[in-house]
Amino acid sequence: MATSKSKKEEIKTEEQPLRDYELVLVINPEVAEGTLEAAVNNVNQFITGKGGVISDKEQWGKRKLAFPIKRHLEGNYVLTRCKMKPAWARELDATLNISEDILRHLLIKVGS
Repeated sequence: MATSKSKKEEIKTEEQPLRDYELVLVINPEVAEGTLEAAVNNVNQFITGKGGVISDKEQWGKRKLAFPIKRHLEGNYVLTRCKMKPAWARELDATLNISEDILRHLLIKVGS
């Protein structure tokens, strides 16, 4: 019975249209520049690997946080605008929650 359920989920995932999202990452300020780029590239590869499209990426640099997060007072901010399926957005959200270099993230569906 589990196999039929997973097949139904796969069909639903394939039928879903791409939606617009904005992703803001707050990355640990103590990571090296190469590690920062690697973390951003990993997120971008996840999106494009699942059939998504990245339309824009802005690095805002180090900014002061409104309150300490994991004893950090600053964070490297990165904004990514992309299109992907809602099912992959949930998977991306779960992946970002367990990442050690990413202090916080916010994934927002843009539009209706």
